[in-house]
Amino acid sequence: MRRLWLLFSQTVTIALAALFVISTLKPTWIGFGLSATAPKQAPTVVTIQDASSKPAALPAPGSYSAAALKAMPAVVSITTSKTPQRLPGRDAWLRQFQGGRQPTVGLGSGVIVSPDGYILTNNHVVEGADQIEVTLADGREAKATLVGRDPDTDLAVLRIQLTDLPVITFGNDANAHVGDVVLAIGYPFGVGQTVTQGIISALGRTQLGINTFENFIQTDAAINPGNSGGALVDANGNLIGINTAIFSRSGGSLGIGFAVPVSTARNVMQQLISTGQVVRGWIGVEPQDVTDRLARALNLPHPEGVVIVGVLRNGPADAAGMRPGDVVLDVNGKLVSNTGQLLNAVAGLKPGSEAALQVLRDGKAATLHIRIGTRPQSLSQNQPAEDSEGVLP
Repeated sequence: MRRLWLLFSQTVTIALAALFVISTLKPTWIGFGLSATAPKQAPTVVTIQDASSKPAALPAPGSYSAAALKAMPAVVSITTSKTPQRLPGRDAWLRQFQGGRQPTVGLGSGVIVSPDGYILTNNHVVEGADQIEVTLADGREAKATLVGRDPDTDLAVLRIQLTDLPVITFGNDANAHVGDVVLAIGYPFGVGQTVTQGIISALGRTQLGINTFENFIQTDAAINPGNSGGALVDANGNLIGINTAIFSRSGGSLGIGFAVPVSTARNVMQQLISTGQVVRGWIGVEPQDVTDRLARALNLPHPEGVVIVGVLRNGPADAAGMRPGDVVLDVNGKLVSNTGQLLNAVAGLKPGSEAALQVLRDGKAATLHIRIGTRPQSLSQNQPAEDSEGVLP
């Protein structure tokens, strides 16, 4: 019995030793009811996502990219050319040696305001041009025809014959406030479409000597030569002004730019498209601001209103009994405190209508009822003198 137990124990020991050796050196030989071949593991797949496959990132906080993208397609570049006048004699002699006189080229901007191809820009951009070419933001080009221009507000309307045109959305400058963020969009110096950002610095700027009728939006958004006729838009991308001029000693932006309010531009545009000219009210007077010295001379309690220093004989004001020395306080209930406000108030009246002007005469209030006439078409272009700091970019 002992011998059997010894034999059994030796057999078990040898079997365990053999099992240990096999499991260590050849583990695949032992299946334990499973397949002798271990299943292969599925290869690891690494997914790589580049930036182009990611969803578009939201604009950063404080970004005005949505406003810019909304307005930019409707802002165009305008290139004009003007052939110099040929002079007899000496000019013909010079052309033999200078290869002829080359046409002058001007650059500016414009805003598409209608799917019919109407474009708002500045009068000084297209004044005297023999040829006008427009380049859209999408690269399309077209020759433009001049629909009409208004030197008194420095505005002009062009038209191009293209389809599928992007159109600006009109805003309301009456809702604009000092401190509102604005974007100026145009083509400064011919470098390409450019967007600059700033705020509204002032409203109702007048007496700058730039235009006959002035009611500018002032902004510190950078405006440079080539920006003229471009768009001034609000933070939602809506048009609130047409960039017109800058105040600069160097010709570049110093943070003082001026835009014609969209309400004025829209009225001028509609009249130019309808009739080719702008009709304004007129009473035939020469106004002057009331200064402290003038107020004392006229025995006024304080400087207010606009003094009339000249009345056109047989003009509307003369027919109503207005005299030099009268001080106009309001027009149809609208107060006027300077010549610019008086000009704008009268110009906005319909020719043929009757207006009530409140005046002071010899210290006494009086009301004059004037039949409004039609303002003669401007003969001057109302551009600043060469030594003026007002610059038409």
